[in-house]
Amino acid sequence: MLSPVGLGTEATWSALLAGRSGIGPITRFDATGYPATIAGEVSDFDASAHFPPKEARKLDRFQHFSLVAAREAMADAALTRDTLDGDRTGVLVGTGLGGLETLEATVDVLRAKGPRRVNPFTIPKIIANLASGLISIEFGCRGPNLASVSACSTGAHSIGDAARLIAMGDADTMIAGGVESTITPICLAGFAAMKALSTRNDEPTRASRPFDAERDGFVAAEGAAVLVLERLENAQARGAKIYAEVAGYGQSSDAHHITSPDPDGTGAMLSMKNALADAELSPRDLQYINAHGTSTPFNDAIETRAIRGVFESHANDLWVSSTKSCTGHLLGAAGAIEAAVLALAIDRNEVPPTANLENPDPECDLDYVPEKSRQKEIRAALSNSFGFGGTNVSLAFTRV
Repeated sequence: MLSPVGLGTEATWSALLAGRSGIGPITRFDATGYPATIAGEVSDFDASAHFPPKEARKLDRFQHFSLVAAREAMADAALTRDTLDGDRTGVLVGTGLGGLETLEATVDVLRAKGPRRVNPFTIPKIIANLASGLISIEFGCRGPNLASVSACSTGAHSIGDAARLIAMGDADTMIAGGVESTITPICLAGFAAMKALSTRNDEPTRASRPFDAERDGFVAAEGAAVLVLERLENAQARGAKIYAEVAGYGQSSDAHHITSPDPDGTGAMLSMKNALADAELSPRDLQYINAHGTSTPFNDAIETRAIRGVFESHANDLWVSSTKSCTGHLLGAAGAIEAAVLALAIDRNEVPPTANLENPDPECDLDYVPEKSRQKEIRAALSNSFGFGGTNVSLAFTRV
């Protein structure tokens, strides 16, 4: 994981358990005059520490993130280019918006200096599937090589689809996840025009406050998370560290509005039910949900309603938390970061808190693990990801 709260999995995990925010003033560009001047930046990332200068210039920031996250994931899985079966290994790392930073900069060059001054690497730096393509090249993965693009559900779709590719026999191992780097003028201006962003600029670390009565919008963020998925018998045979099993994958659509979720939570309920059915779990089998929990007025109340609709009385016994309270909303990478959190919660029997939950919204009446992490055995858990266009994903992970 690369996130606003830490570089690497352990740094990110420890920060999330502590409820430490990674939100601060925007430094990627001059945000003076913007309604929202805060974001979750991966502030300590230095591309030169990971790539030779010439190679770094050929890549967009989202591609830097995806390669570095994939390298960490592969090292953690004890897999290398020489030890994996390249013909049976694929890559599915998605992004919501791709190389938006490159696109914006190239438009400026084109208008100021003309088409002959456009960088020949412009298109490879922009297109979404190059996160997967670059990882495939680096590790010699000759299996499926593709990318999901489904707004804020992208990372979760990538992991669910990768698991399905293994189940269908198209691969034995998949490198899967999500990445985003869109702290850019157009992205922030566009979200601000929609009035989707928190404008708590004077208190950045308290701006992302899912389920709180004073929430006023999400905080845009960047980062990446990559997971290695493989057949259980293969992982066991080689003595791999196994965090959790991808037990269920549920998808749905609200079929309601281009940006607003269905107020009845029908689509969200359907994705959770589908994930439980795919995993052959009953609602009472779950101990924890990592919520989509964006800190927007509509989403948090609707997701709460949907959870109650699916889990009924058991909803009162569930622990539900939103790690976006610390990271902000990583858009296309959010579902992957939160799936990684789900796996770690199962592996380590600990649940990160929802930070900044100081004045609970009466419409948000679940146990959101406010402010402090908690420990107990987590045998089965769910992660929700919902995106523009009404796309919904729920991933069910279980202990092996």
